[in-house]
Amino acid sequence: MHHESKLPNVKTTIFSVMSGLANKHRAINLSQGFPDFDSDQTLIDLVSKAMNSGYNHYAPMHGNLELREAIAKKFELLYNTSYHPENEITVTAGATQAIFTIITTFIKPNDEVIIFKPAYDSYEPNVELNGGKVVPIQLKVANNFKVDWEEVSRNINSQTKMIIINSPHNPTGIIFSKEDMLQLESLTKNTDIIVLSDEVYEHMIYDGETHHSACLFPDLKSRSFVVASFCKTFHNTGWRIGYCCAPKVLMQEFIKVHQFNVFCIHHPTQKGIADYMQEPKHYLELSGFYQKKRNLFLNLIKDSGFKFIPSKGTYFQVLDYSDITKEYDVDFAKRLTVELGIASIPMSVFNCNNIDNKVLRFCFAKTDDTLQKAARILNRI
Repeated sequence: MHHESKLPNVKTTIFSVMSGLANKHRAINLSQGFPDFDSDQTLIDLVSKAMNSGYNHYAPMHGNLELREAIAKKFELLYNTSYHPENEITVTAGATQAIFTIITTFIKPNDEVIIFKPAYDSYEPNVELNGGKVVPIQLKVANNFKVDWEEVSRNINSQTKMIIINSPHNPTGIIFSKEDMLQLESLTKNTDIIVLSDEVYEHMIYDGETHHSACLFPDLKSRSFVVASFCKTFHNTGWRIGYCCAPKVLMQEFIKVHQFNVFCIHHPTQKGIADYMQEPKHYLELSGFYQKKRNLFLNLIKDSGFKFIPSKGTYFQVLDYSDITKEYDVDFAKRLTVELGIASIPMSVFNCNNIDNKVLRFCFAKTDDTLQKAARILNRI
């Protein structure tokens, strides 16, 4: 039987490749973005309690109402803006499903979607599956990955249907400034362009910086989906639970696809998280928690052969190894895993034409013990 692939260029993701290598060679895994410590026991108990209290049947299609109310409250608290729990918030199977469903809802064949490279690897295949055309804009290492809005402007035309942004940004750890968001707002004003704002690392912002959510800018908010993740925030990446917020008119379209994609999400988890979110410190204290880990990690390797600019957000740190070797980053990352027992993610896989800038991405959402072991290896290189 011969079937033409809808995604002919997609291979196993680099995350699976590197985690597989790490497991095989028992390497310290700083590649895939997941914590090696447990979720708060309080949260686990609340989800168990929800199961034992009968929250075991379908949740409403938009999500458990208490959870949507808790999300709305969070937006009021943090961003002084409101999304209506009834029809502007939907709970999804992780941010991944939200992103997939948003793109599927709005992208038709030949629609153009602007994305910034290095980009998280789920954006492009989603656009291609829907017949859309990816218009990649490469962020430059030399410029510390700052967006050139002139270049964005040159790439906007009547076919441009969507712009995908991600701040704090995976894999680079940069954040979009207020100025960036205002530029985006003015470029999309009076157009039909939808903005997909991937904000899954919103609670991991360092050095007193601010997260400039798309919902803070009224005209931008009117055309944006804000996507977020509980898995990232509450250290349970296997739970696959996130959400998205958008104005009612956009959410109505999203829901049409969502209902035939997953219909609704695991109910007891939603109820447990709704109860857990009654205490805002559970997400407000995260930046301080991860900033300590970032500082510990960077302090431990400050005399190594790697160069770095401290990450501004996310739980990733990019390290430049150009003083160590001229090796291709994928080869170097694999060799470090197999020979030295430490796994990272090579950044070229996220770039246009796989440009190799001699940088690797390391995840510091790990126990202090893991970070110390990792640093000992990195300092030997």
